[in-house]
Amino acid sequence: MLPDVATFWHGPLDEFRLACLRSQVAAGHKVTVYSFEPLAGLPDGVGNAEAEAILPHSFAEKLRPAQPDGTWRDWTVLQFSDFFRMRLMARHAGLWLDADVLLLKPVEIDATKPFFAWERPRRLGNAVLYLPRHDPIVAAFEKLMQQEELTPEWLAPLHRLTFALHRLRGGSRRLSDVRIAIYGPAALTELARRTGELRCALPKKSFYAVHSEPKLFFERSDYSALIRDPDIIGLHISGKGRTKKPPVRDSLHAWAMERFGP
Repeated sequence: MLPDVATFWHGPLDEFRLACLRSQVAAGHKVTVYSFEPLAGLPDGVGNAEAEAILPHSFAEKLRPAQPDGTWRDWTVLQFSDFFRMRLMARHAGLWLDADVLLLKPVEIDATKPFFAWERPRRLGNAVLYLPRHDPIVAAFEKLMQQEELTPEWLAPLHRLTFALHRLRGGSRRLSDVRIAIYGPAALTELARRTGELRCALPKKSFYAVHSEPKLFFERSDYSALIRDPDIIGLHISGKGRTKKPPVRDSLHAWAMERFGP
């Protein structure tokens, strides 16, 4: 099954992420970007939908209060998107792809089974995610979202200890202030372990071949093996600002921008 693709974005989209969205359309997917404000300049074939209907903007107050001018603070967008993708799963909205996932071929899924991949040893990635509507991982997040403090019962013992010590020292009582990724890959991995769904995970290179080695994407190289590998479906790019710089000649970044640019 070739699923619809959905993602969330807050703020303006840069040229690299627009190229990634074009790659998802080119692979044959219907793509929708959810946002709280209309997004201008979206590529042909990419729709824009109202995020408020999926998860209210006010939910971010559980994570971290906004700045005096109403803007979100620190890593609020990252954590909000962790919950947003789970709410999309509950709505059976399709396959989640981060806006910086460059597809090299269509993503086919079995709608009755989870779809995700290893990001690194012992940790799943959630940049590419599909879960059936009634999956126990979705149910666990739906239950968590009813809480005011958003402290999951699946929290690892070490993280519980870290949080307890943080509070004893007078720190914030919000778990979201203690560990940035606690609702993302760490949560997905622990819940998939508990539900026996780790066996569904695809190999790392299916989507994360360059994730932990960004030089393979941004620096000059012979990238032909990456784009021809039949087991690589797409590339999640951890740019950390490098996506906004001009591509280096003869890099995979340059190839991607030439192929999927405007």
